[in-house]
Amino acid sequence: MSILLVEPFYGGSHKQLVDLLQEELADCVLHTLPAKKWHWRARTAAVHFMQAIPASTAYRVIFSSSVLNLAELIALRPDLAPLRKVLYFHENQLVYPVRKCQERDFQFGYNQILSCLVADVVLFNSSFNMESFLSSIPTFLKLMPDHRPAGLDALIRRKCRIYYFPLRFPDVSRLLPEHKRARCAGVVGPVGPQELGPPGDCPHSAEGLAQNTMPRASPGPDSEHGAPSPQHTGVPQSPEENYQRRESVAPPTEGGGKQSNTSHCQVEEECDDTASQQRPLHIVWPHRWLEAVHCGCYPLCPKALVYPEIFPAEYLYSTPEQLRKRLRDFCRRPDRLRRHRVKVDTGQFSWSSLRSSFISVLSASTSKDQ
Repeated sequence: MSILLVEPFYGGSHKQLVDLLQEELADCVLHTLPAKKWHWRARTAAVHFMQAIPASTAYRVIFSSSVLNLAELIALRPDLAPLRKVLYFHENQLVYPVRKCQERDFQFGYNQILSCLVADVVLFNSSFNMESFLSSIPTFLKLMPDHRPAGLDALIRRKCRIYYFPLRFPDVSRLLPEHKRARCAGVVGPVGPQELGPPGDCPHSAEGLAQNTMPRASPGPDSEHGAPSPQHTGVPQSPEENYQRRESVAPPTEGGGKQSNTSHCQVEEECDDTASQQRPLHIVWPHRWLEAVHCGCYPLCPKALVYPEIFPAEYLYSTPEQLRKRLRDFCRRPDRLRRHRVKVDTGQFSWSSLRSSFISVLSASTSKDQ
């Protein structure tokens, strides 16, 4: 019980990671909260874990996602302060898009900065995630009216490392054509039946594919800071999968159709929603994409966010027009897709490749030993 795993949002990729660590690493104990009411998890989880985590002299390492306000937990539980504190960023709230920026949203990004200052090691699942967070700190802190701290990005950078999200790939070679089987060799490992979930990280919804033929709207001010919250009812969603969409409200018709009672402000708001749907979802690490590629799918991704870090240029598009052209060509020549061998090394993202790195960072040494 030397490794203390703490996850305030136990769902999606957050659940997948801590479950994997608990299963693969010896001497772990896991404390979680259900994956719902995201905002309240970020605000109050530290108080819950203060009471839920029993005192023990066996703890050596605490590992948590950045949803937890680590600074608050350590202040509330001084006995955890000597532990080696490892913070993992699935996503960061400094660049996560919100529909309407409000002062109260400042707290979410500020909590993550405080957690980084308290942590001994800060892990990010991609270079994009890390650089977007660190580069946004100075601008983010300008929201403070005065007495703004300086140099926090440099202070935090010293602790940062990039640890790709580990995946356990199943052996699907018997399901693939001969020319695609070689890529799977050496990548597969033991996998649970739940590992390959639905492709929920698709950057464009099916209905949004047609909308991508329209010119892409430039990002608005609503996409700078804060975090969207999941619905208070229904299926829990993880923060990176939680870019909410709403149905458009049709404006009044001119040809004598039924008049709408929608106000001008409502129509304008819904137009903003439509513009946001033309942009790719804010995905920081597309693990479902990598699982699909491992199973033989051809990736076609926006040249934005984390995708250029993973996929070669031939699998990226820059504009909706380029996407439409690529899809049209694939429809005309489907044999090109069937014969294509994807040039993506999924092995570097497998648990078998990353296991030693996670074992090293979670080695049983307290912060005082460093």
